Amino acid sequence: MLRRDFIATIGGAVAMPFVATAQQTARIPRLVFLHGRAEGDLEEQARIVAFRQGLEALGWTANRNIRIEHQFSAGELARIQTLTAEVVSSPPDVIVASGTPFVAALKQATSTIPIVFSVVNDPLEQGFVDSLARPGRNITGFSYVDFAMISKWLEMLMEIAPGLKRITLMFNPQTAPWYSRFLREFGASAASLTSLSEIPVRDAAEIEAAIVAFARDPDGGVIVGPDPFTNAHRKLIMAFTRNGSRRCGDHRSLVLQ
Repeated sequence: MLRRDFIATIGGAVAMPFVATAQQTARIPRLVFLHGRAEGDLEEQARIVAFRQGLEALGWTANRNIRIEHQFSAGELARIQTLTAEVVSSPPDVIVASGTPFVAALKQATSTIPIVFSVVNDPLEQGFVDSLARPGRNITGFSYVDFAMISKWLEMLMEIAPGLKRITLMFNPQTAPWYSRFLREFGASAASLTSLSEIPVRDAAEIEAAIVAFARDPDGGVIVGPDPFTNAHRKLIMAFTRNGSRRCGDHRSLVLQ
């Protein structure tokens, strides 16, 4: 989905409530953006700039006719739950939520505040929307990964390192409840492999231990699931992967996210 389409949908979803509210109460409407990454993440800051520019193109200017607040979770589940409770208790006019964990928490916390999501995998199977054509409820947005693309990740790894025999999927089960769907998609394309496995991780120590253990045997590749936790720790994962494969004499452990 193009960025302009994403911004246009947000504008369309919230413009009428904003106008009505402003006319009735003469107050500036409030939008809260809940982010899956850390505040200092450069990619996240770039998205914030693009989001602001998109809203301005639609006539919404921060601190003039709209209030925009940004909250950051750094991929930590406890922080996500805390932020969700805080935001819902002081309800904004609309919430923009990045990532499955935020949307799941918001779905439990409110059925009235309009929610627009991004970077969410399989929103239909997770129960966030009634259908892709008609989301229903108070939640709409954009899915992140087309599952038909997942087999392509495997093909890319095999092109980079044709001798790969083992593939493992790294994810945090707390922030990536959709991981079983990824494994099914990988399995359908893994006929040439001798091993297809999974590595659940929940903190930095588990990331390091899992990568070092996996790298002990040769011809292995790591695919990192795109969830808020692994996004927040992507530099750490790449560093451990490089160090682990060097330590164990296997220079073909790879990360693709």
